[in-house]
Amino acid sequence: MSNLVVKGGSRPPWVGLAAALWVEIAAGNAYNFPLYSPALKSVMGLNQQQLTMLGVANDIGENVGLLPGMACNKFPPWAVLSVGVLACFLGYGVLWLVVSQTVKPLPYWLLWLALVIATNSNAWFGTAVVVTNMRNFPLSRGTVSGILKGCAGISAAVYTVVYSLVLKGSASNLLLFLTLVIPILCLAMMYFIRPCTPASGEDSSEHVHFLFTQAAVILLAIYLLVTAIIGTVVSLSDAVSYILVAIVVIFLISPLAIPVKMTIFPSRPKKNPPADSSDHLVLGEGETTPTDPLLTPSSSATSLGSFYENDDASDVEILLAMGEGAVKKKRRPKRGEDFKIHEALIKADFWLLWVVYFLGVGSGVTILNNLAQIGAAFGLEDTTILLALFGFCNFVGRIGSGAVSEHFVRSRTIPRTLLMTCAHIIMAVTFIPFALALDGILYTATALLGISYGILYAVMVPTASELFGLRHFGLIYNVLLLGNPVGALLFSGILAGYVYDAETARQGSSTCLGPDCFKITFLALAAFCGLGTVVSIILTVRIWPVYQMLYSGGSYNLPQNLGH
Repeated sequence: MSNLVVKGGSRPPWVGLAAALWVEIAAGNAYNFPLYSPALKSVMGLNQQQLTMLGVANDIGENVGLLPGMACNKFPPWAVLSVGVLACFLGYGVLWLVVSQTVKPLPYWLLWLALVIATNSNAWFGTAVVVTNMRNFPLSRGTVSGILKGCAGISAAVYTVVYSLVLKGSASNLLLFLTLVIPILCLAMMYFIRPCTPASGEDSSEHVHFLFTQAAVILLAIYLLVTAIIGTVVSLSDAVSYILVAIVVIFLISPLAIPVKMTIFPSRPKKNPPADSSDHLVLGEGETTPTDPLLTPSSSATSLGSFYENDDASDVEILLAMGEGAVKKKRRPKRGEDFKIHEALIKADFWLLWVVYFLGVGSGVTILNNLAQIGAAFGLEDTTILLALFGFCNFVGRIGSGAVSEHFVRSRTIPRTLLMTCAHIIMAVTFIPFALALDGILYTATALLGISYGILYAVMVPTASELFGLRHFGLIYNVLLLGNPVGALLFSGILAGYVYDAETARQGSSTCLGPDCFKITFLALAAFCGLGTVVSIILTVRIWPVYQMLYSGGSYNLPQNLGH
């Protein structure tokens, strides 16, 4: 992907971040499956097992992002987003045709495939915006990850509000919304999501801008929670419903106030380096900036091209440079530099991080997937409040861990994985009283598990970029994400499903009631999180010297001669 146009200046990255919030909301479309699955089951005449397998298709499409991970390094963001737009339109278009009964019921396998294609749009949308914005804000990776993943966390609440207030609870209207509105929205945003010149140093105003964006997203999450509760207890008129949704839109466009403010009140340029290099990520020979290490693996590679170039072309250029004596030896990257996927896969730190993520997120998604059954087993008639509570706390964990990890990594060079250790400890301790069904534990456990799940999801993103670089981050990030569907299959589909069905059969009823429905599952998950705690501690100890080197000056810098 040569000749990539890189946008210069200080405003374009913030415009791109504001647009990315909308795309991350769009990238949560897989959360809508519970809203239209009853209609799909009725129209197609499916049994519960067939519907469950469609849920598996929903999870597979959402989380398998190897293709977008490879594409994001070879094509511009708009091209990656375009594939997501096409997948969203085609996949949900087929589902809408079926649910609206515009066509006769399709073969089951075709419906399964359509759902995989539809939800795979999430992987294309999410990869494009996460990778691009991590590269545009390389000095604030934790904060950016928290904001973007926080928006993905509250997307379910956004869709629920739109579904209940505007679409009047119609599954057919929802699928038409996903078929047409989401692709149009992403097409409108893709122009603004582009590679930009990263900041060349610390800027005090940038901290304020991030605080404003975080505040807007937090207020949006609180507003969505309150609106969802009001919508369930009060009958609202059409006018009030549209006003409530319009306020959601205002919250989502509020981050645009940052580039507007930068236009009206431009900051005075510093008199240090010349500004004529702002249009390029790679500087001329002999020039350096604090962001150079984020964009190139070594000083010798700087003269060979930017990190957006094709890998094969880069290897050929390195070989030619070796022949000319410009490069003496192509060495393996050190932690903190740019790894290719095959180089990362042979590192112990990569698999330690994968296991930590897999054990924690797998345990969390088991609770999420079975939350309705858990509430019913505990005697709760309406489980909607549990879903809202878990979703809100998941958001708090995501955006909070991004900000907290960014603070401590800069001020004390503490690895972000220490937060993952804390999350595992909280989950392990919470699962034990949950298994014993102690009085008042249901809501407390749901909140704590939601926060921990959000922490694990958000912290993994910047950690992977710091250990293995940004050049091939898209593919590395998506390989790590495979821990989610693998954990869901093993812990939720096999473990929890088997235990629940066995207890249901023992009770001789169609619905399992009582603490024994999930007791063994909770104890097993406590053990898994205990193992995750140990692995996370090992990983944290291993990479602590790396973080001391990366953030020794209070900001990201290239490690020198770090051992493995």
